[in-house]
Amino acid sequence: MTHPDQSSKKQTSQQKNYIGIFADIQNVSSIKGKGHLLLKFAQSKGHIVCKNLYYNSHDINQVCTKNELEILSMKGVDVPDYSENSADYRLMADCVKAVAFNPSLKTIILLSGDWDYAGLICILKSLGKKVIIFAQRGSESPKLIKLVGNDNFHFVDELPQLVANSNKTQPQNTDIVSQINYKEAIEYLIEAIKTASSQGKPTVFGCIDKLMRQRCANYQGYLSISTDDSKKFKSFSQFIDVAVKDGKVRKQNQELFLTELDILAA
Repeated sequence: MTHPDQSSKKQTSQQKNYIGIFADIQNVSSIKGKGHLLLKFAQSKGHIVCKNLYYNSHDINQVCTKNELEILSMKGVDVPDYSENSADYRLMADCVKAVAFNPSLKTIILLSGDWDYAGLICILKSLGKKVIIFAQRGSESPKLIKLVGNDNFHFVDELPQLVANSNKTQPQNTDIVSQINYKEAIEYLIEAIKTASSQGKPTVFGCIDKLMRQRCANYQGYLSISTDDSKKFKSFSQFIDVAVKDGKVRKQNQELFLTELDILAA
């Protein structure tokens, strides 16, 4: 016999809207500098379980955009092939595979205005999936807009306004969305230190805090960290002091460093 609580949890899980992001950097290069807005837009629609971006490692501009978006924990997929539509085919295959292995994936956010994706969109819609497209101005296909509908088609430069509108219509969810637990905060802290060190950037408190905000959309400063005993940190430096006491990182003056275990794992 199924326990009532278990049945309720199962229903909640089934009703949750899971989001998949698939970005073709070549077609939507204007996403550079707006990745954090894309993630906030996606989070307003549901829970993100997949965020892939496709690029060609032989193209320096695509690599730069990829590096920036990877800081936000997006997954770069290298397609070092100049043959026509090679990145398109890889993206389509990965998207279909993701939907096949995760039926709860209800919404696909596709970054491309290329008509070549029409077949993929038709497949997704036949499976009952919602498709939202972000395109770059001047590269959009009118047929693609008609296929998904005006409400589900946007230009990348509209992201700031879309996120602002979402915040206005969902004020009650702000405190819930902008929370991470202490363990997650430590993981993002370590990743931020690794990223700053690898890029030759200073690992001072301010820079690390900024990288953490870029890396995790739900992290909006030390007040967004929830501890097991429901207490709040009074400052970012207090959070760091606890992390140092727990042996998670090392501190020298205002600079942060990885522990020996983190260095070996890197």
